[in-house]
Amino acid sequence: MNQPNSQPPDTRRLRDALGEFATGITVVTARGADGTPVGVTINSFASVSLVPPLVLWSLGLHSPALAAFESCSHYAINILAADQMEFSQRFSRPRSDEFAGIDLKVGAGDTPILPGCCAWFECRNELRHAGGDHLIFVGHVENFHRDEKPPLIFHGGRYRSLA
Repeated sequence: MNQPNSQPPDTRRLRDALGEFATGITVVTARGADGTPVGVTINSFASVSLVPPLVLWSLGLHSPALAAFESCSHYAINILAADQMEFSQRFSRPRSDEFAGIDLKVGAGDTPILPGCCAWFECRNELRHAGGDHLIFVGHVENFHRDEKPPLIFHGGRYRSLA
């Protein structure tokens, strides 16, 4: 058994160890204060509670999209399907044309919703908590939709699919 260590962990080794936890991939979308759609790829999504219906996700404090998500009334969590790797890559880095050519649906608070996802959740921007170098968002699910499609999975630094 490893003994506790007072030294801070090697961040690369820690990241690799955390990568052993397989996750789904989501794109969280909202509208900025100026009405511009914003979206970020995240894999920190989790269910918190069924009653009331709460979910959480986190965003790095240095993300250019942070201010938009802090101030929006609503956001959508779009769970990507196995055939949506392009969306994952498109929203993983800031770009001015990230929504170009996408036939968006519109949800609560004028939130953009991506087409073709396994599921999406329209959330009221309920709570935020400091979490180290990230901000943790807790959303109150107001509406959701689910399609029976295989999800896009991320494990060990690579995209995967369910067998």
